[in-house]
Amino acid sequence: MKDYHINIFYSDEDEGYIADIPDLEACSASGATPEEALHELEIAKQAWIGAATEKGKPVPAPSYRPLIYQLSG
Repeated sequence: MKDYHINIFYSDEDEGYIADIPDLEACSASGATPEEALHELEIAKQAWIGAATEKGKPVPAPSYRPLIYQLSG
């Protein structure tokens, strides 16, 4: 089963790490470390999916795939 692509990056403005799921609009979380941001994002993802399901809104299937480069050598 595929899961959602997750971005994790450091934000100078927030002075911490931000994690988000591009397929789930406005689904993001933050933390002092990348691991903490990821943990908080998993909680946010479940809440996002639960709220959408409760309201009868569609939950998008994972579709975002990062570009992977293969270096020839």
